[in-house]
Amino acid sequence: MGAVVLVFGLFTFFQGSATAQAPNYLYKASLVQAAPGKILEVIDLYKSMVSAEGRGDEAPLWMRHSQGDRWDLLLLYPMKSYTEYYAPERVAKREKELDHAQAEKLKQDIAWQEDVFVEGPPVAEVRKCFTGAGLFHVEMFQALPGKLAELRKQREMENAFSAQLKEPQNLIFVRDQGAAWDLFTIGCFRNLKHYAESDDVPKPDQEAAAKSAGFESPGQIGPYLRTSIALHHDTLAVAVK
Repeated sequence: MGAVVLVFGLFTFFQGSATAQAPNYLYKASLVQAAPGKILEVIDLYKSMVSAEGRGDEAPLWMRHSQGDRWDLLLLYPMKSYTEYYAPERVAKREKELDHAQAEKLKQDIAWQEDVFVEGPPVAEVRKCFTGAGLFHVEMFQALPGKLAELRKQREMENAFSAQLKEPQNLIFVRDQGAAWDLFTIGCFRNLKHYAESDDVPKPDQEAAAKSAGFESPGQIGPYLRTSIALHHDTLAVAVK
C-alpha cells in the first residue's frame, strides 16, 4: 500500500510541477475538530506527538480556532516534496518513533478531520510569519470552474495592495490534492488591534495602493474576488500555547 501511495504521490508531484510558475514547498494541512469536551486533550496529544526530534521531519505549525469555520485546529506539516517526505528511510523513522497508543487515543478524541496537500512559500518564510504572531486570519476558497488562476492572481494583487500600505501580506497555499479547498491564505498578526489597523489608513492612501496593485478602487477588491469563487470560509485563529 505504501508503495502505491508513493508512486501516486510522485506522479502527482511531477505533473503539478510541470505547470507551476516557480518551485514551491509542499505541505499537508490538517483541519481538525475535536470531539465534544476533548479539545484540551487533543491539543495535549498533538503536543506530545509532533516533536520532530529523531524523526527527520520539520515540526508542524499550528493554530487554534477563535471564531469562524467549524475546525478547532489547523496543523500545517512541512513536507518539502513527496519524494523526500515518503522516502523509505523517512517513512521507517516515523513509524519507529510513532506512539501507537497515543495515535489511537487521538483518533478517539477527533470528531472530524480533513487533509489537503498544498504548495506554498518556503518553510522558512512561513515560520518567520508565524513568529510573534498571536492572531491569524485564514481564508479558504473553492474556485469556480476555470477560475483558479484568476483567484490566485487576486490574492497576489491583494498582497501587493497590503505591501503598498506596509501591512502584513498573506501566505498563499494552492491545492495539489486532498480536500476540496483549491486555495487558502493565512495572514499573521500580533493581535486583534494589529489586524484592525488597516481601518486607520487614510482613504487617499488606500485609493493609491489599490490602483497600484491593479484594482479600480479599494471598494472593488472584494467584488473582484467574488467573481472567481464558489465558496469562501473565513476563520480567526490564535497561536497554540
